[in-house]
Amino acid sequence: MTDILMPKATAVWLVDNTSLSFDQIADFCGLHPLEVRGIADGDVARDIRGSDPIVNGQLTREELDKAQNDEAYRMKAVVSAHAELFKPAKKGPKYTPVSRRQDRPDAISWFVRNHPEVTDAQISKLLGTTKATIESVRNRTHWNSPNIKPVDPVTLGLTSQMQLDELVKKAAEKKAKDDAKKGGGVLAPAGEAEAPVEEEPEFTPEARERRGAEPTAASVFGSNED
Repeated sequence: MTDILMPKATAVWLVDNTSLSFDQIADFCGLHPLEVRGIADGDVARDIRGSDPIVNGQLTREELDKAQNDEAYRMKAVVSAHAELFKPAKKGPKYTPVSRRQDRPDAISWFVRNHPEVTDAQISKLLGTTKATIESVRNRTHWNSPNIKPVDPVTLGLTSQMQLDELVKKAAEKKAKDDAKKGGGVLAPAGEAEAPVEEEPEFTPEARERRGAEPTAASVFGSNED
């Protein structure tokens, strides 16, 4: 069974205009036979207008005639030459043109210098490079190290500004969370710094009482009466 456009509308048309069985219509439209029965009874797709699959180029007259003459026959939909274009493309590995590959070390160097919070895995995914290459640029063991200079990857055409901004933002947020965990707690909001402890004046009765009585000359050197 091939996926067709507007399956319920097509089923409505087939129910109203052909002698196909519910099973045949269900198989062609990708529906359950009971759902097709509901369409025939007026309980399902009541407000849907039928769509002719022959006019739409999804079914040939020959296929329809075969199915009407043989209840066991299952119709095959016409595969449109443009059908593949509407399927969502699967994301494959990032491809960098050969002319741009020599620029990747410069972009890596830019990340190392300006955004150390971005991980090697993130750089690798964005630029389509390997962690080994990133490490060699960072340690200056790359074969072309003398000629590598930090250049913005957007300027080099290796990524878009939107992708770069999103990556840097995610990396910064993750670093902030990690730093907060390492700090052992939540940072106090700005403007709520600890109030300084006021020192008690040295020469007050309370301070003297806590320190004890002040030493006198007599207590230190003895009395003259002795």
